[in-house]
Amino acid sequence: MGEIATSERQITLFYSSKSVRAKQTLIYAKAEGLPIREVDILKTKLTGTQIVELAHRLKMEVKDFVNQNHPEYTRQFEQHDFSENDWIKMIQHHPEIMKQPIALRGDIAILVETPTDIIKI
Repeated sequence: MGEIATSERQITLFYSSKSVRAKQTLIYAKAEGLPIREVDILKTKLTGTQIVELAHRLKMEVKDFVNQNHPEYTRQFEQHDFSENDWIKMIQHHPEIMKQPIALRGDIAILVETPTDIIKI
C-alpha cells in the first residue's frame, strides 16, 4: 500500500488551481454530484514518495509526469534527460509543471485530459 490513501467512495483529485482544465473538471464533477477530495498541488506540497506513487499509478515514469511544454518549464529548464530524483525535485519546487489533473478512486488512476473524463473513474 502506498502513501496516498484512496477510497472507492470518493475521488481524490490532484490539480493546480491555476489550471483551466482542472477548474472545469471540478465544476463538472460537482455538478454530477461526485464525491471529490481536492488536493491543490500549489498549496499542498507533494513528497517525493507521493510523486513517484502517482506516476506509477498512471503507469508512467516520473520524467513523463512533467509537462515539458509548460511555460514555467521552458522558462526554467532546458530539454534534458535528468535523473528521477532531479525530476522529483523539479516537480516539488515547480508543481505547476506536473501533468494534471489526476483522479484517483480506489486502485484506479487517470490523467484527466478533458473534464468529462472524471466520470470514467
